[in-house]
Amino acid sequence: MNKINQLFADHKDSKLLSLYFCAGCPTLEGTGDVIKTLEKRGISMIEVGMPFSDPLADGPVIQSAGTVALKNGMTLKLLLSQLKAIKDEVSIPLIIMGYLNPIMHFGIEKFFAACADAGVSGTIIPDLPFADYQQVVKPIADRYDIRVIMMITPETSEERIRFIDDNTDGFIYMVSSASVTGAQNSFDDAKQAYFNKVNAMKLRNPRMIGFGISNKQTLQSAQNNAAGAIIGSKFVTLLNETMDADKAVTALFDALEK
Repeated sequence: MNKINQLFADHKDSKLLSLYFCAGCPTLEGTGDVIKTLEKRGISMIEVGMPFSDPLADGPVIQSAGTVALKNGMTLKLLLSQLKAIKDEVSIPLIIMGYLNPIMHFGIEKFFAACADAGVSGTIIPDLPFADYQQVVKPIADRYDIRVIMMITPETSEERIRFIDDNTDGFIYMVSSASVTGAQNSFDDAKQAYFNKVNAMKLRNPRMIGFGISNKQTLQSAQNNAAGAIIGSKFVTLLNETMDADKAVTALFDALEK
């Protein structure tokens, strides 16, 4: 079974926590160490960012991390080789999150084959058109048992959400707002209404809520309205400040208690 599916099957009543960081930031060779440290600290799933020069969905923190990573020399080929080097030491699901352009240049079939070889369980490609996903990408990803995770936002129609639920597997990435990534202090009534609406739909796939989670209030709200939470900007900031994954996780856990 794909590790993503296994995670949700094994933790139906748990409140999962997934973290995002950008490969190649703060250091080029730190990818494997960050991943292994996060698993040891109890993180359920990891999104490994593939830096790109034009990241449309990313806020300033993750854009800056991507710029640093690119300057450090991070490439998709290098990222995949780093993940392959540690695949026998990591048991939690790894998801590559990045944009379509580098994947197209790398080659779609070659990319998914390399993901499978590197122990990657899923991908998130925010700018992948759904029609292209269905017609081109999904058949290839399925062949290599890689889950292609799709996002929904407060602007996504109920019809579209059900269409995504019917045609994807693994989990649905439930974006907390229609804006770019970035830490928020709280989720307002409009976001809670969005969570309630999606909860009432009784979707087939589990959901993870991301964007804006940085403290106890936003974490609990996300975990109460989905299978778990995804934290990106807050952890990236702490990782850049401490230059040490273990210290960054400790600081994150402290922030999530406030």
